[in-house]
Amino acid sequence: MFHRTDPTRITCMPVDKTSVEKLPLAGIRVLDMTRVLAGPYCTQILGDLGAEIIKVEHPTRGDDTRSWGPPDAPYTDGVNRNKKSIGLSFNNPTGVSILHKLVQKCDVLVENYLPGSLAKYQLDYQTLSKINPSLIYASITGYGQTGPFSDRAGYDVMVEAEMGLMHITGERDGPPVKVGVAVTDLSTGMFTAIGVLAALYARKETGLGQWIDASLSDCQVANLANIASSGLISGKKDSGRWGTAHASVVPYRAYQTKDTNIAVGGCNDKLYGILCDKIGRPEWRTDVRFITNALRVENRDTLDRIIEDELKTKTTQEWLEIFEGSGIPYAAVNDIQGTLNHEHVLARNMIEEVVHPACGPIKLVNHPVKYSRAKPSIRSPPPLLGEHTEEVLKELLDCTEVQIEDLKKDRIVS
Repeated sequence: MFHRTDPTRITCMPVDKTSVEKLPLAGIRVLDMTRVLAGPYCTQILGDLGAEIIKVEHPTRGDDTRSWGPPDAPYTDGVNRNKKSIGLSFNNPTGVSILHKLVQKCDVLVENYLPGSLAKYQLDYQTLSKINPSLIYASITGYGQTGPFSDRAGYDVMVEAEMGLMHITGERDGPPVKVGVAVTDLSTGMFTAIGVLAALYARKETGLGQWIDASLSDCQVANLANIASSGLISGKKDSGRWGTAHASVVPYRAYQTKDTNIAVGGCNDKLYGILCDKIGRPEWRTDVRFITNALRVENRDTLDRIIEDELKTKTTQEWLEIFEGSGIPYAAVNDIQGTLNHEHVLARNMIEEVVHPACGPIKLVNHPVKYSRAKPSIRSPPPLLGEHTEEVLKELLDCTEVQIEDLKKDRIVS
């Protein structure tokens, strides 16, 4: 971590050097030329796992997400914890030269520009692989480097719509809706991180890097999972939107209670019977309309209605206590604050507080995967724009104070 000299700002917490050294990607350096979500999420994952992330941002605007919400926060971080920020303009030969030198010092470069956009700056894979043959170069785009839509800009909502997800999301008789978070962006970031890890592993044998072509469209098609498999095998149209329900298992959905909502499932005959007992309707076990799952699916509307009528007689908390230890799947439908303050979430250390140089103490969602021999964590908060420019230029490129001041005067760095 590196401290600001401005006394009005709170300094960041010190880094535990020993914990960094034990992380799986310690010693790997990543040049992060991404913006918004899919790309930064990919590099944040790599940073959580111990890689040194050098995030290249526009010297005045920074990452696009710096101008986004939340409206109550004095600072917006996007997904940029465990990263160093340098403000650098590369629309000039000097900026390009700096990046070329940084590439020689890096193991991985991740970018999410339109296909071909970086070639005019000599920052494409063909150019950089000659400078550093061991470089792993990951490109994240909306529709990939090839294909009829490769030149189209890709945004999560549009890809959710075009690649089937929006069509199967929403209430049964309602319009198509997007998922509550940018799930296509996030999954693309995860798939790309997996690709980078695989390429790093392969490099151990060959010594050579490679170009990774990851796209929102491909990743969203992969995310269709069993829905896509069913369509491919049957050749038939999908069954449309099911809300919180399941297309072929009943009961299995969220229902209203006296005060909020609860999700319950009678996923097989045994569990269905337990559910009937717990809600005080054991006679439904032997009701000829509901004896098998096939019959329950056939009589879905009736069964869902009468189950919900019973669940509406008690609060969600009362039902949680009744269902506890029964063996049936059940869960309260929590809002975001309910989730962030959930006892299990807290027990699993999914919320961590760090000190930010502009905001002071802030809470962030932690890395989700636990390791027996390493402890991925938030080692540093999301950086201020250009917070590490001087450090990177001095330590990696041996720039002097005078050279850095000249670069700042020419507005090449910030």
